[in-house]
Amino acid sequence: MELIGMPWVAIVRTLGPPLVVGAVGAIVLARRRPPGARLMWGALAVQLAAAALPVAWLLVQVGAGVGGHSAVGLVMILLQPAVEALAWLMAVAAVAGAVPRRPRAAAAGDAPAGVAAGPAAAPPD
Repeated sequence: MELIGMPWVAIVRTLGPPLVVGAVGAIVLARRRPPGARLMWGALAVQLAAAALPVAWLLVQVGAGVGGHSAVGLVMILLQPAVEALAWLMAVAAVAGAVPRRPRAAAAGDAPAGVAAGPAAAPPD
């Protein structure tokens, strides 16, 4: 990977933690099968893609011969955190969607379903 100007230790340090999170998340999702599993699988995949973006971006730069331009680096500075934030939002949505909602408690003046609340209206004259 020295071809793209990134030593192996930096690649392992960049991709190692997301790979561990992905592996542990995959094991948990496979064993527990929570209600929001599809969204959580997507969140794990997006998180891993976000971690791999800098390496992929360097490979694209070397292949296209556009490395060294400040505008090219700015794209990754803005894109990678945005993709990481998307992964977190997907994970939060999966967890929030999996929480069962409790029915609203009846207030003091609320009548049971199907029964009119308050005194009966008098018929018009």
